[in-house]
Amino acid sequence: MSPLLQNDASVFGLLMAILAFVFYTSSLKTGPWVKFYKIFPALLMCYLIPSIMSTLNVISPETSKLYTMAKNYLLPASLILMTISVDLKGILNLGTKSIIMFLSGTVGIVIGGPLAILIISAIHPETFNGVGFQEAWRGLATLAGSWIGGGANQAAMLEIYKYDQSLYSGIVAVDIIVANIWMAILLMGIGKTKKIDKWLGADVSAIEELKEKVQAYQNSIAKNPTLTNYMVVLGVAFGIVGLSHFSADHLSKFISGLVADPSTSVLSNKFFWLVLIATTLGVALSFTKAKKLEGYGASKLGSVCIYILVATIGMKMDVTKTMENPGLLAVGLVWMAIHVIIMIATAKLIKAPFFFLAVGSKANVGGAASAPVIASAFHPSLAPVGVLLAVLGYALGTYGAMICAYLMSIAS
Repeated sequence: MSPLLQNDASVFGLLMAILAFVFYTSSLKTGPWVKFYKIFPALLMCYLIPSIMSTLNVISPETSKLYTMAKNYLLPASLILMTISVDLKGILNLGTKSIIMFLSGTVGIVIGGPLAILIISAIHPETFNGVGFQEAWRGLATLAGSWIGGGANQAAMLEIYKYDQSLYSGIVAVDIIVANIWMAILLMGIGKTKKIDKWLGADVSAIEELKEKVQAYQNSIAKNPTLTNYMVVLGVAFGIVGLSHFSADHLSKFISGLVADPSTSVLSNKFFWLVLIATTLGVALSFTKAKKLEGYGASKLGSVCIYILVATIGMKMDVTKTMENPGLLAVGLVWMAIHVIIMIATAKLIKAPFFFLAVGSKANVGGAASAPVIASAFHPSLAPVGVLLAVLGYALGTYGAMICAYLMSIAS
């Protein structure tokens, strides 16, 4: 049966209207929507509503090429726009403890995935024996991409490791549920910051100095973008997307000619090189004057690309399979517990303030969507700290998730 909307222009219009509705209602500070989004996070709705539209046959991924467009154009563009603003010097100025806590969170995700698989396999082997779950590590690789970097890295892992997208909604559910449980715990902990810092033995005097540094950095990049500024930002982003496609085409063809079975080699995958080259060029540009493009809204435009991509992925979701394998939720919970244990142990060892623990963790797990929220919960002027560390997470997300995926494939 043909879907109601068969023209991609109409489908795109519906998806953009859905995103606008979710963002507007989730931004309201009063009324029933506040309670609604405490139960159903905005990101989940960006996936879920398009999925419901697809389930009701209003739209269909079989007749739409929007996902292909978003995957090939918007995904690499978002990676570039997110990484181009990495200010490594600025991040280092925040203090070594903030970097150590962030990196310990990354390590917790990288090793937590394979350890969680081993633990759940030992307790409940059936989790990975069902139809479609023999290669569950491929789906969990997308979780690694999300928890180290963000939505763009997650989508990259989905495409690179070719996880069955009919089962993908189960992974999305694990992502949302587990990440938000930890988010709630962190927010509750902020109310007891003094007690936690005392237990950690942390010296919090550096936080005041940090506030001043962050405020100065924020003021230094604040701009009022013009049309010309937006055109330059998009020109740089999509110009590099084009260069990345060109390079990926030739590299994948070259390597395909060297391996016996190109279909089994990630290195012969064009999309692998597209993501890797786009990310690397974005990070490289962060060492040039191009990083000032963040002042004109580079990361915000990158976020727009990400959420359009999210909506097109949502079209492929089957909500009826969300809790088809509760074992995956158990893997997610154990995985997050390992991440948390490593972060607490590190904070205790180096006597890092709870602020660095909370923001370092959410810069990994929540990315630019929630790290600033956690940071601003400590003090409004500290929100950019979350952004800085989250952007670093975008840069590391692709690489870290690939390492994690490899380890999980062995553990499986």
